[in-house]
Amino acid sequence: MQIGVAYSEPAQQLWLRIEVPEDATVQAAIEQSGILRKFSGIDIATCTVGIFGKVAELDATLKPGDRIEIYRAITADPATVPRRVIAGDDDD
Repeated sequence: MQIGVAYSEPAQQLWLRIEVPEDATVQAAIEQSGILRKFSGIDIATCTVGIFGKVAELDATLKPGDRIEIYRAITADPATVPRRVIAGDDDD
């Protein structure tokens, strides 16, 4: 079955479509996608992952067409971002 794996960093984003077995898990699909080799900073043991915007466990079974999203940790306080943008201090 075909699924997608998505990850993004401030300067780059990647969305891969891959074929996985019918009983594939989130973790198996991430590993099979090769995305961990392209982005060495991803540690799936500690990062949060989701399917179509909803948090999922690594052992969750996938369905055809699912999109796995690998989330990065928040590095800026979301409450201060609008103030920093208005003040012109956009140094993320």
